[in-house]
Amino acid sequence: MSWSTAPDLRAQVMRLWERGELLRERLDAGASRFPLRLSLKTPTADDITRRFDAVRAWVAAISATPHVRLEWQETRHRVQGNQRLPASAWVDSLDEALAWVGKRAEHARFRTLCAETAARQPLLLPWLQKRPLRALELAAEWSRLLDVVAWLQAHPRPGGYLRQVDLPGIHTKFIESQRGVLAELLDLALPEAAIDPTRTGAQQFAARYGFLDKPALLRLRVLDPALHLLPGAPCPDLALDADSFARLQLDVARVFITENETNFLAFPRVDKAIVIFGAGYGWEALARAAWLQHCPIHYWGDIDTNGFAILAQLRARFAHVESLLMDRAALLAHEPMWGWEDSPRTADVSRLTTEERSLYEDLREHRIRPLLRLEQEYISFGWLERALKIIRPMDDFQPLDG
Repeated sequence: MSWSTAPDLRAQVMRLWERGELLRERLDAGASRFPLRLSLKTPTADDITRRFDAVRAWVAAISATPHVRLEWQETRHRVQGNQRLPASAWVDSLDEALAWVGKRAEHARFRTLCAETAARQPLLLPWLQKRPLRALELAAEWSRLLDVVAWLQAHPRPGGYLRQVDLPGIHTKFIESQRGVLAELLDLALPEAAIDPTRTGAQQFAARYGFLDKPALLRLRVLDPALHLLPGAPCPDLALDADSFARLQLDVARVFITENETNFLAFPRVDKAIVIFGAGYGWEALARAAWLQHCPIHYWGDIDTNGFAILAQLRARFAHVESLLMDRAALLAHEPMWGWEDSPRTADVSRLTTEERSLYEDLREHRIRPLLRLEQEYISFGWLERALKIIRPMDDFQPLDG
């Protein structure tokens, strides 16, 4: 039986609620959708002939549906005579629709949010119209969100940390936990001059609206006691913010970068050299150090598709970077230590040497073994010591201009 039932009719109204349409009803300046005609599937003449008792039961049930007004049509059936059947079903008002789906309280709460927003931040009313159900989820925090918006309107691009927003009941963790919705609200409420459009996403929320952000730290170890970076500490392990690292004035002849902390800590002494604990795919902080353009850089990453992609990305910042122990000989010599790459890259990668590209293609196409990965930590220390003895002499290095 395909005739509409009371639950079928109610489901049509519930879908309007789930799309936010019932909440938008009184925000929309256009015509109201009420009275709302519902889709009603009714018995046919053949149904009346063959299933007359079922049709009578259906009429009784649909007639008892609350909050629905039925329009009737009388027909003369050749067997059963005159019959009066529902022809259409209507919900006459928004209030009837809300009562039927049990959402009167939620709608009242939303109207309260709209009234507060209209009084305090009318520029945000379009957001409420666009995302009414999300607004209901945020009802308990909405007043505090408006407080943050108002504070930034009064203090555009404040230049301090989020911790310095001085509002009753509002703390750093609240703002950080609501960065997504706050970004949407602030983009509507703040002037263009108060927003940096180049900064996007939750991780760049602070920079987008003029707050200071937690500085990116670069961790390094001095590999030569003669460098005297820190008095009293011959080979210190230091973490510096990117600006401080960029201003270093070291008599460094060589820089090593490794992605593995164990390798970083165990890296042997090398004359006039430092080792940096790498940052995966993030090289923006390192790129501020212009002095790195004037000394050899050796990158030691995993031998897998992502390792070569990270190497290529680093070369986008420092074109003269050379790979260390990321070659076919090192891979084949350590077969017992081979592992599996969980999420291999499938795209082409530029900025690789001929030898690196050949190995990358073999890894990407699974020619040696599917999902092959050799983590740098599994390469023997003897291989590292031998590689350090044969790296290109300083006399062969041609620094880049600038």
